[in-house]
Amino acid sequence: MTSAPKPSVLFVCVHNAGRSQMAAGYLRHLSEGRIEVRSAGSEPADQINPVAVEAMAEEGIDITASSPKVLTTEAVQDSDVVITMGCGDACPIFPGKRYEDWELADPAGKGLDDVRRVRDDIKARIQQLIGELEPTATS
Repeated sequence: MTSAPKPSVLFVCVHNAGRSQMAAGYLRHLSEGRIEVRSAGSEPADQINPVAVEAMAEEGIDITASSPKVLTTEAVQDSDVVITMGCGDACPIFPGKRYEDWELADPAGKGLDDVRRVRDDIKARIQQLIGELEPTATS
């Protein structure tokens, strides 16, 4: 008996250093591997925002092993859902994909309290997304 392929989600923001990394961390953690997760940026930074790392560590999620990656056409093609976070028109559009644009404050240069608010907003959106992608999952 073969199971259906895992849904896949790509998170895209400009630097792939804050919002998209936090979203990817939450989705990996909360879906427990049932959803394939990717993240990328249109202009990737050199490293993940250390305040984003700290905010996620408070939630028990370690995103230090991730690094900013450049957005590729292949990453978009290989994903079922593409969620953009302030990258504008940098993301290629392919028919048959589900696209969402999450308007989230950019945590770059912000303090921990501001980043926590962005993190908590992302967590709520991720929980809703999991419910949409796994409607039959039990909690």
